[in-house]
Amino acid sequence: MIFIAIKFTVRSAERDNWLPAVDDFTLATRQEPGNLFFDWSYSVENPDQFVLLEAFASPEAGEAHVKSAHFAAAIDTMSELVSEVPEIVNMEVPGEGWGRMAEVTPRNR
Repeated sequence: MIFIAIKFTVRSAERDNWLPAVDDFTLATRQEPGNLFFDWSYSVENPDQFVLLEAFASPEAGEAHVKSAHFAAAIDTMSELVSEVPEIVNMEVPGEGWGRMAEVTPRNR
């Protein structure tokens, strides 16, 4: 599995525009056959910073994603909204997606 985490810091004036601006990209990526997940969140410490967690089933699926028309369009859109170059972690990891955390389980009340 290819796992990618990206921090996007956007211009303060564009904060409320970010998620609507990347919505088509998000929806198109989630429809890619090799996409395992594609989820946005934002930093509680910096409201101008959004975090994208995404995973692809294989290097080939990740490559197809980067070569897609919706990726190219998103890069163009994002470049207009960010205030700095995004930070990224991109690595191949074993597994096929999310696993269960062993240390935390629901307690009966």
